[in-house]
Amino acid sequence: MKKIQMVDLKGQYDQIQEQVNQSVLNTIASTQFINGPQVKDFQEHLESYLNVKHVIPCANGTDALQIALMGLGLKPGDEVITADFTFAATVEVISLLGLTPVLVDVDPATFNIDLESVEKVISPKSKAIIPVHLFGQAADMEGIMALAEKHNLYVVEDNAQSIGADYTFNDGSKKRTGTIGDIGTTSFFPSKNLGAYGDGGAIFTNNDELAHTIRGMVNHGMYVRYHHDVVGVNSRLDSVQAAILDIKLKYLDYYNESRKAAALKYNQRLKDHPNLIIPYRKGDCDSHVYHQYTLRVIDADRDGLVQHLNNNNIPCGIYYPIPLHQQKAYTSERYKAEDFKVTLQIVNEVISLPMHTELSDDQIDFITDTIKEFLGQTLAV
Repeated sequence: MKKIQMVDLKGQYDQIQEQVNQSVLNTIASTQFINGPQVKDFQEHLESYLNVKHVIPCANGTDALQIALMGLGLKPGDEVITADFTFAATVEVISLLGLTPVLVDVDPATFNIDLESVEKVISPKSKAIIPVHLFGQAADMEGIMALAEKHNLYVVEDNAQSIGADYTFNDGSKKRTGTIGDIGTTSFFPSKNLGAYGDGGAIFTNNDELAHTIRGMVNHGMYVRYHHDVVGVNSRLDSVQAAILDIKLKYLDYYNESRKAAALKYNQRLKDHPNLIIPYRKGDCDSHVYHQYTLRVIDADRDGLVQHLNNNNIPCGIYYPIPLHQQKAYTSERYKAEDFKVTLQIVNEVISLPMHTELSDDQIDFITDTIKEFLGQTLAV
C-alpha cells in the first residue's frame, strides 16, 4: 500500500505531467508572465464552466474576498455577517477594511451558516452576509438569498472549498456555488479541488457594473494604464498559474467525482457507528464536492483518535480547533457563549480524514479499520 497522504498532489500531477509541463514551458517561452493570454483563456473557460458572466482572476482567495467587499463600496462600521466556524480569512478581510464582523453559529449537520442565527443579528448597520460553503458542501443559498432580499443585504459567497458544487433550488433548478449571490470568490491554493502550483484566486459575478469595478481594483484601480480611477490593489493571477489551472479545469469534474466516490466508501465503512457522525449529504451528492471529509466523534476521545491515526502513519486534520469568536484577534464583548452552542460543541468533535483524487480502496480500508480499532468496535461491512 502506498504511503497515505492528506492530499496527494504528486499523484495528481503524475497523471497530467506532460500537459502541465508543456503548458508551463510555452508560457515561459512567451515571456508574458503577467496578464498573458493564458489568464484570459482560463478566465473564459472558467466562466463557461460556472455559467457565470464574469470571472476576475486575482492573486489568492483572501484577496478575492477583500476585493469583493471593496467592490460593494461598504463603509467603516458597516456590519458583515459570517460563520464562526470557518478559516480566519473570511473574518480577516472584514476587519482589514474597517468593517464590523458579526459572527454567528452554524448548522450542526452541514457546518454551514445557520439562518436563524443570521436573522437574529441583522441590524440597521447590516450590509452583507458571507456564507461559506464549508468543506465542499453548499450552504442553504435559497434561504440566504430570501433573507438578504428581505433585509436589502448583499451576499458574497466564500466558495474557496466548494468549486464545482451545485446548489439545487426547491423548484429543481441548479446553479454552481459561487454564482448565486451578488459576488462569489474562490481560492486556487494547491490543496483545493481546483488547485494551482502556488497561490491564486478568482471573483465571480453576473453584475456587469460590479465586474467592471472589480477588474480595475485588482490592477491598482486602473482601466487605462496610469489612469487610477478607483482605489485598488495589486492582485493578479500570474500567467504560469493560469496555464496550470486551465489544464486542471478540464479535469475538475473528474476530480470532484473521485472525491465523492472516496467519500461514499468512507461512508459505507463508517456508517451506523455509535461514536461517529459521517458528513451530511443532501440528495444526489451534487451539493458536496468533499474538499474535506469531516467526521464528528461523539462520546469518545477525539484527540486520542488523532494520536492513534498518527501513530499508524495516517495523517488527519482538525478543521477548525478554535472558533473565530475566541481567537485573540477577533474577540468581542458582543459575543456570548450561548450564541455559539453548535460551534463550541463541534470544535471538540470534528476530525478530517485524508481526502484527494488518488485515494485507493486499500488505503480507505486501512484508515477506517484503524479508526474502528481505536473506538473498540469492528462493524461488518
